[in-house]
Amino acid sequence: MGMQAPPQRSLSEQAYELIRHKIVTLALPPSAVVDEGRLQEELGLGRTPIREALKRLELERLITIIPRRGIFVTPINLTDLQRLYEMRLNLECLATELAAMRGTAVHWQEMAAVLDQVNTLDNISPEQLIAIDDQCHRIIYQAADNQFLEQTLMALYPLSLRMWNVALAKLGDKKESVVKYEHIIEHEQIMVALQTGAVEEAVNLMRRHIEAYQQYIENIILGKSAQLLAA
Repeated sequence: MGMQAPPQRSLSEQAYELIRHKIVTLALPPSAVVDEGRLQEELGLGRTPIREALKRLELERLITIIPRRGIFVTPINLTDLQRLYEMRLNLECLATELAAMRGTAVHWQEMAAVLDQVNTLDNISPEQLIAIDDQCHRIIYQAADNQFLEQTLMALYPLSLRMWNVALAKLGDKKESVVKYEHIIEHEQIMVALQTGAVEEAVNLMRRHIEAYQQYIENIILGKSAQLLAA
């Protein structure tokens, strides 16, 4: 009996992923008007999957639907950043704690392979670094083996990623100088602690990683990037 092909994504799932990508990458920037008709034309999808995707994105706070006024990309402010990272800090630490107890050698081999990309990519870009960061966090969520926690963190991560892209947009041409390898080094340290089952160490490392990441983005948004460049 041959292998079964993986199930195809539904049209609403496709619409959700494509629209979310536009919002996270700022192709649809904060406060932008979301035009359903234009999305149908751009994505080649019908009205129903677009509407289903928009309802899901509203639940994830990436868009705001205001009756009789329209649909808007949720704006970003510093308070949102702080509240978001309050949530992520505690949930990421919980996921790390569970991953240290429940993760397998397969998870950490996969994470090592992701981190090895840093050594194979020439002139690694901020976008490539954040993709590696994304993959590392996803592996930890999976290793935690708690579907409710994983689903919550998977909904929060795109919000953080949008904050990151707003910060990079503020930097413009300077972003290549500011984005460094510290975040990847931190993941390597976290991985070693996870591999050895050092729960407390892994959690402490993750806490510092999330706190430093928030401060990093906050400094850029507040216009303190010159200090980062000098560091």
